[in-house]
Amino acid sequence: MKVSALLPVKGFRNAKQRLSPLLGAADRELLAEAMFRDVLREVTQARGLEATFVVTGNDRVAEIATAMDAQVIREPSETGETGAVDFARLELKRVGREAVLILPGDMPLVRASDIEQVLAQIPDGVTTPFALLVPSHDRLGTNALLLAPPDVIKLRFGYDSFSYHLSQVSARGLPLRFFENEAIALDIDEPQDLERFLAMGSEDGEAFQLAHQMVAETDARARRSGSA
Repeated sequence: MKVSALLPVKGFRNAKQRLSPLLGAADRELLAEAMFRDVLREVTQARGLEATFVVTGNDRVAEIATAMDAQVIREPSETGETGAVDFARLELKRVGREAVLILPGDMPLVRASDIEQVLAQIPDGVTTPFALLVPSHDRLGTNALLLAPPDVIKLRFGYDSFSYHLSQVSARGLPLRFFENEAIALDIDEPQDLERFLAMGSEDGEAFQLAHQMVAETDARARRSGSA
């Protein structure tokens, strides 16, 4: 089975607003871009992918993707994660892509080996249709989907998407296949996600270095304010 990766990525301005108790708007913008760079770098290095695509309506995201050897699918305008993925996977099916691995751009723990582990879950000789899900750490979100053909099930990202996607797989009459991976399971939305990332992260990532510095500066400002 030939698999292409697909990353839906919005513009970085006003990104990650749920991190606002911890980080200001400028820091959140920088962190979102750094996470995307880290994830895309690892995905493009993973063995076993036919190609890597980024779907976006944002010029800056498209510029980074092209510079890092990903192909860009341009949305006419940003429509949210579900809309972007639906737009892109129909385009991928139209041009004959057999299967797609959908991944968010905010999983800074992920490494090429994690992507390869997901691909290794495809059974030898498997035929389409096929679906494999990777849940978030709380099993409320879906942090990766491997789908063949790309539009084999309906998608809906957001709260409790994992249960929704399992129900769509079942309704399609397909085996319920899912795979747990600690790195893919952590996307960064809430302050506690960032804390978990800093506790588990590797210092070789751009996002880790940046987040560590930002949180340290925030803590230092809070201490100065408390002692004033």
